[in-house]
Amino acid sequence: MKVSASSLRKGSVVDVDGKLYVVLQAQNIHPGKGTPVTQLDMRRISDGVKISERYRTTETVEKAFVDERSYNFLYQDGEGYHFMNPDNYDQVVVSEDVVGDLAAYLQDGMSVMLKIHNDIAIALELPQRVSLEVAETEPVVKGQTASGSYKPALLVNGVRTMVPTYITAGTKIVVMTEDGSYVERAKD
Repeated sequence: MKVSASSLRKGSVVDVDGKLYVVLQAQNIHPGKGTPVTQLDMRRISDGVKISERYRTTETVEKAFVDERSYNFLYQDGEGYHFMNPDNYDQVVVSEDVVGDLAAYLQDGMSVMLKIHNDIAIALELPQRVSLEVAETEPVVKGQTASGSYKPALLVNGVRTMVPTYITAGTKIVVMTEDGSYVERAKD
């Protein structure tokens, strides 16, 4: 199925010259002069080779037919990351190179979308936002305003992010899984 290059997102699977690639990063670039382009950083599924391609936003790319199913994360061991289909309780092991830097955001029982091609998991899509606890952060400095200023924080999963000055260690916050950026204080 042909889709415009500008509609591709992280985790999309495309067919380029008969080989399957998973999109690692998609960026739409609109220069002041000239044609807008879409920069795609992709990983070849068969051997893990990473490539970077540029397409005009009007160009079309062949999107591969991939089965998307909801799975729950169970655990990680030497084999890889184990997921379970909540409908029929089938388990799938996903290799470390497929999960990549998203591993930091995986939590027990988390529902994720696995993209499967020929019974092999080729891509993983997490929920857009997750709640995490702040492990450590700098203390509040008297005189800093409550809004507009941020300070560095380390989350329990090892990810560093910037949080507002009123956030203290032990506070649960919501972060974006795409880039680890702070969204809001968790409501639970």
